Amino acid sequence: MNNINETNPWKTLSKQDKYDNPWIHVCEHQVHKPNGEPGIYGVVSFKNIATGIVPIDSEGYTYLVGQYRYPTALFTWEIPEGGVPMGQDYFEGAKRELKEETGYTAAKWTYLCKIHTSNSVCDEYGYLYMAEDLTPGDTQFDDTEVIHIKKVHLKDALQMVLDSSITDSMSQVGILMAARLKGY
Repeated sequence: MNNINETNPWKTLSKQDKYDNPWIHVCEHQVHKPNGEPGIYGVVSFKNIATGIVPIDSEGYTYLVGQYRYPTALFTWEIPEGGVPMGQDYFEGAKRELKEETGYTAAKWTYLCKIHTSNSVCDEYGYLYMAEDLTPGDTQFDDTEVIHIKKVHLKDALQMVLDSSITDSMSQVGILMAARLKGY
């Protein structure tokens, strides 16, 4: 166990752009695999930093957002989440996403963690926060969003993670971290 080699065992021979849109870029890499044999590796690069927020009110309730997710063809319950363009402040983006998706603003923010969402195929990372001392307001959904809001106690949201009713990885990590901080 003490002789772990943390250097990159892959050798990149060439890279070729395959796809690009406003949200992602896909590049195919010709490589030598760790065993020395030739291979390919596709890397999805995101053009935004992911942010996720676990809003918690004074009674211990959180607010989940439900929406249909096109890639998985499923309706899912999640924490408020969104993308912040590279170069913009991701904390400010988190505050914006909370307001857009729930209408709430928060006076107290707690940083929870940094997460890599699926590091086997993409370079996406994100930041998770807990938001408290909430003030209600109006939502400002993006034109790609049809969102439903569900108020549930944080204990119930934790149970939704544990029984796989919530499957989004950022939501799972955010709820687990917030529940731990709140002593659940």
